[in-house]
Amino acid sequence: MAARSEIESYLNTLLDVGRFRDYGPNGLQIEGKPEVRKLVSGVTASRAFIEAAIERGADALLVHHGLFWKGHDGRITGWLKQRIERLLAAQLNLLAYHLPLDAHPQFGNNAQFGVRLNFMADGRFGDQDLGWIGSPAQPLTVPALTALLSLRLNRAPVVVDPGISGGGRPIRRVAWCTGGAQGYFEAAIAAGADAYVTGEISEPQAHLARETGVAFFACGHHASERFGAPALAAHVAEKFGLAHEFIEIDNPA
Repeated sequence: MAARSEIESYLNTLLDVGRFRDYGPNGLQIEGKPEVRKLVSGVTASRAFIEAAIERGADALLVHHGLFWKGHDGRITGWLKQRIERLLAAQLNLLAYHLPLDAHPQFGNNAQFGVRLNFMADGRFGDQDLGWIGSPAQPLTVPALTALLSLRLNRAPVVVDPGISGGGRPIRRVAWCTGGAQGYFEAAIAAGADAYVTGEISEPQAHLARETGVAFFACGHHASERFGAPALAAHVAEKFGLAHEFIEIDNPA
């Protein structure tokens, strides 16, 4: 068992939350029980996730996508009211870390994504250095990287192949940034990437891939960000002597 305040303080320091310009508040978003015995991690604080965590006996939730974002009008109605009332009724603490969790060099989404793909990071790019770039364990082709991503993420990515797979230049430099980071594609190209891997794709990126010869892989926002929260929560649970469980809520995105 550990005090909620100690856990939050440790996480805020570990993730260096004050360094980031973010789209919402990082840290404790909903205050619950002062003492924590069981920590449950997940990607998003959806109603299904909250209800599953209550059933599993959680005292605190650790997620990547919390409840509050810039642009929200502040009214606690509808779906937001339904989530919050469940958290308050069960006295659950909700801890949410967005960009700080993406960026952490050990427990972050990008770090954990790279581990699973066996990418060796040696540089950063993009706004707030959120993008990672490095080398795969061995040079890859577009079909080989597609197969690797499909295996590790259990779903096939959307791929824009600009023609480098059929005997053309191999993929020796891979840039990646999990989630909705399609806007970093130009920065990845400037950093020297042969391929860029992220969660989402928008219409302009397909043209840019074909015109620059840099392959683009969109793996799904949720699918690419499934690894940071459980890795961080497992670390916290070990440090503070807590029980921990990761709950996966299926999401096609």
